[in-house]
Parts: sequence; C-alpha cells; structure tokens
Amino acid sequence: MTGAARMLALLAALAAGAPLAAAPESSLRPLAREASSGPPGLRPLARAMPDRSAPSETRTAAMASPGRDAEARPRPAPAARAVPHPDGRPVIAARGTVLGAAILAPEVPGVARSLRPLIRGPDVVERVIARRRALDRGAVCGDRDLQGEPAGRVTGHISACGIRQAVRLRSVMGIGLTQPALLDCETAQALKKWVRQGLKPAVGSRGGGVDRIRVAAHYSCRTRNNQRGAPLSEHSFGRAIDISGVRLRDGRWITLLDHWGGGAEGRALRQMHASACGIFGTVLGPAADRWHRDHFHFDTARHRGGAYCR
Repeated sequence: MTGAARMLALLAALAAGAPLAAAPESSLRPLAREASSGPPGLRPLARAMPDRSAPSETRTAAMASPGRDAEARPRPAPAARAVPHPDGRPVIAARGTVLGAAILAPEVPGVARSLRPLIRGPDVVERVIARRRALDRGAVCGDRDLQGEPAGRVTGHISACGIRQAVRLRSVMGIGLTQPALLDCETAQALKKWVRQGLKPAVGSRGGGVDRIRVAAHYSCRTRNNQRGAPLSEHSFGRAIDISGVRLRDGRWITLLDHWGGGAEGRALRQMHASACGIFGTVLGPAADRWHRDHFHFDTARHRGGAYCR
C-alpha cells in the first residue's frame, strides 16, 4: 500500500471513531509521577512550623518538640557562668577565655574553677621573707644550704696547725650537726655534695629521712690517729670531718658501730661510704683499720694517685 493510501485509510478510521493504538512501552516520554509515589523512607518529613501569632512560650515549645531529626542534633554544652577570681585579675578559664576579672567555668561538679592557686595572705608572705632573711644571715661560704657562722682565722698550739678562713658549720641542707664543725669552705662544700648525692639517696624515705648527722670529730691540731711521731692529720687544717652515724626523723639512729655488719642499715652505710669516694680525697671506714671501725673519716686532701678510699 502506498503512502497516500495509508493516509486515506487513517483519515477514514478517524471519521468512523475507531480508537488509535496505544503508545508502545518503549516511549521516550517521561511518565507522570504521583505525589505519593516512592518509598516512604525517602520522602522528606514535614516539619511543623510554630504559629508566629502565638505567644513566645508556645513557639518555643513547638520548636523544641522532639522529632526524628531532633535526636540526631548534638546537644548543647553545659551552660557556663562567670565566676569571679578572688584577686580580681584576669585569668585563663577552663575553656581558654579571658573575661576581665571573671572566668567561664562549666557547671560540672568536682571540676576546679581555676587552675591558679589562691593568693597567699600577708602573714604567709611575711613568714617566707623572714625565713629567707634568716637563711641569708646564717649562710656561710656564700651558700644558704650551709648554715653556721664565720669563725675567721683559727690557730693551734703547733704553728703548722690552723685554718685561714674557718666557718663553724651547724647544718647542711637543713640537716643539723650534733656539734658545730670547724672547717674550711672547701670541706664544707664537699660535705654538702656528699649529703645531696650520697647520704640522702642512701637513706631515702626510711624513718622519714635524715634529721641529724652525728659528728665525731672536726678541727683538731693532732697527728694522724693520735699516734706519736705520725704526720699531722688533715683535721689539723680544718680539712677533715669524722661521722659516726645519722639520726632519722622518727628518732632512730643508724650508726657504724651497730649497723655496719649487714641488713638494710648496713647496706645504707656502705652506700654512704662508696658515694663519698671522689667527693673527698680520703675516705676511710670500718674496713680501713682499727681506728675507724666506728666512724667515717672524710677529708679533702689531694693525693697524686687520686682519691684514697678504704
């Protein structure tokens, strides 16, 4: 059938009221979407908007009503309030905010409102100043850790004995001596070094720590071990000190005569002895000879071969 014949047949059908054939499924025309189509989970939820003509309390309640999206929103941080600092000066708050004389601190129980300590009262400051002045007055050899008084020049009954610039030492680093010790400053400084590096670590916290040092001998114009014909001892020049024990803060004593043999106290005494070697030029203890079985002998003599420790 020619094209003209097909056209005439089509027009005749239209005139007779015959229905046209439906469009094929492969039509490229987009299908109309109904408003209710699609899975329910993908449809946006309609949010109830508060009536703006209602009072503010009603609008606030409507906006705060729980919904599906309200659970996903992060909750606001705890409210912060201004807490004035006692001294009235600006401080850094827990949130890192400076607000003049006030800070922002969250209302969380048990959290410190300020990391700065409170200003000390005038009585505390006065006591600290008085303590420092007392230390300055009692310092010898230019060191606050060495407390005592200057003794000047000390002479002995033998012309070779004596100390040019002596000090009468009463305490070292807050640890008292059972008797004031006449020494030169070099020996006093060596004793401080031994207290810090040897005595305190050896005792540790046992009995509350060291409270006092028992001094058996210091300056004395005599020969070594008081033996006739022997050379003059380093005690004759203020360069030696003998120590026979230490007292703890709880009142107990650790002595060489009683505790050198063994146990925890004996190990502490041996540690004290070993730590003195090098700080002092001569270190003698109970193992050296019969004259030192009850005390340590420390002196600042310098030997050609280095420190002599026994």
